[in-house]
Amino acid sequence: MPARIGPAPPVFIGSEIYRASPFARHHPLSIPRVSTVMDLARALGWLPRERYIASPRARTPALSAFHNPVYLDVLQRAEATGDVSEAERERHGLGTLSNPIHPLMFKRPATSAGGALLAAERVRHGGIVHVPGAGTHHAMADRAGGFCYLNDPVLTILHLRRLGLHRVAYVDIDAHHCDGVQAGLAGAPGVLLLSVHEAGRWPFTGALEDDGGGNCLNLPVPRDFNDTEMAHAREHLILPAIEAFAPEAIVLQCGADAVTEDPLSRLALSNNAHVGVLRALRRMTERLIVTGGGGYNPWSVARCWTRIWAEIAGQTVPDRLPREAQEILDALAWPGRAAGRNPPRDWFETLIDPPRPGTLRPGVAAGVATLRARLAAIARLP
Repeated sequence: MPARIGPAPPVFIGSEIYRASPFARHHPLSIPRVSTVMDLARALGWLPRERYIASPRARTPALSAFHNPVYLDVLQRAEATGDVSEAERERHGLGTLSNPIHPLMFKRPATSAGGALLAAERVRHGGIVHVPGAGTHHAMADRAGGFCYLNDPVLTILHLRRLGLHRVAYVDIDAHHCDGVQAGLAGAPGVLLLSVHEAGRWPFTGALEDDGGGNCLNLPVPRDFNDTEMAHAREHLILPAIEAFAPEAIVLQCGADAVTEDPLSRLALSNNAHVGVLRALRRMTERLIVTGGGGYNPWSVARCWTRIWAEIAGQTVPDRLPREAQEILDALAWPGRAAGRNPPRDWFETLIDPPRPGTLRPGVAAGVATLRARLAAIARLP
């Protein structure tokens, strides 16, 4: 089994660019996310200056490691002009309801990608980095999709490999399957992809039998997937797969949209499930990058990712938040959503969700068992 995280202190990579709201009011990403995490962490005393790094913006040559240069050119021109041709819209998925044209449509994802690439460099010799603005796992090499214009997980994994790390594992616990990551890295030597995602949910990929050419483990889970079932998947699939593959680095995509309050999934996790996966993976590697991902309820995203940073930074989460932190959560709004009109008080007063245990259903156990049968082959991956 790989060694534990080394002595390098953990760092948080963020940016002031996330304070801007370039999406229209109806778009799921019109809510504040990373900026609230930054504000909460500072209010709680968990983000001193020496632990925070402002994300650089990735340049075109770095992005071209995965993305088609023609697509990158179209993306930048669309940001500058506010328009794309009909042919470009059809070819590259830009100017759609999911991936609209807006004034930061290149700069913002390029900043997320720059932070993720910097995270790879920071963990090269050991350490753990939180990059909540990264985790955009739906973008293809030459096409936007699912609110994602660039695919920073693929770029990060490729960069880790260029830095000399021969085996990299990617674990994705977002509610949606990481179709762009699998499209980019299926069959890639030295890479293991493992995704736990809602069955029958967009993008409708990641079937149990889809092994991506041998290096992909896809666990589609049913509606109301609970903490008990995630713990089973963690202990009986995720950790054994990591042990079998023995990666030198792990990238954890920690999307917050699998919690029960999220509007774009029908899963029923608490943020304790996310922390549980993080804790377990942290014990298994010297190099860990933790990204964000999906998450479309402003309170549940902020509470989940701030709690993730607390776990990374070794901070104790109080049972009740101090006044300054509560005021940050009080200031959030969720226009157009019924849940935003009268949210429960625990969304303002604590970061810790109540546990959401439940029955381990036969279908979940069977899916885990099916994938466990492939672990011998995972151990033999080049």
